Amino acid sequence: MTVENAKQAARIKVWDLLERARAAPPGVHGHIPDFTGSDQAADRLAGLPVWRDAAVVKAVPDRAQLPVRARALADGKLLYMAVPRLAAPLPFCELDPATLTVPPDEAASHQAAARLGRLVDVSAMRPVDLIVCGSVAVDLRGVRVGKGAGFTDLEFALLQEAGLITPTTTIATTVHDLQVLDEELPASRHDVSVDLIVTPTQVIACRDAHRPTGLHWDDLTDDTIAEIPALATRRAATRAAADPREARS
Repeated sequence: MTVENAKQAARIKVWDLLERARAAPPGVHGHIPDFTGSDQAADRLAGLPVWRDAAVVKAVPDRAQLPVRARALADGKLLYMAVPRLAAPLPFCELDPATLTVPPDEAASHQAAARLGRLVDVSAMRPVDLIVCGSVAVDLRGVRVGKGAGFTDLEFALLQEAGLITPTTTIATTVHDLQVLDEELPASRHDVSVDLIVTPTQVIACRDAHRPTGLHWDDLTDDTIAEIPALATRRAATRAAADPREARS
């Protein structure tokens, strides 16, 4: 079985589990699950020292992590969210709680963030203290499986190459307990694993979380690069640095 086939099998297993237990809304297949208890998981995360010490949080725009984003803004933290599919020249949205004109739980929705936030390139971002990602499944080592698009890993690589995160930057995921699997999930070299798994009932610290070294260009298709302006710009700059004639062509 290929890595991707094994990942898809894990996704289907968890989606089925959540639906049978009514721990997520119907139609969860194909999505990061909006799980029952996401508020409690956000509260549990917010009680940790790593949350209290974080001034800048980067979180995914999925519905399951809405309570995390709202809590970040309510606690006065600068919040970054990626734009959908990274498909804009300025691929991140910055929300500053000091400038909000609506309550944090409203501003934290991805629709409101697009209206109220400031679009920025990685060059204009502040260093990130805590990353909160969504997952379909995660194992006890911290290896996670998303819905299959790979954007969480690309976002991490972009921030890493810009020097905005370090090997000690904490990565957490908030999930339902049913999404935490005892079996080991497959991983590729570009996959980002997490340091903390936070559920409505527990916090699991993971050892030796995997950090990719940056963008692996040979893993990206030309179509993927063309659809993500930030990648296209960086590949052009990389090629120009390697061969100055590229910059003049």
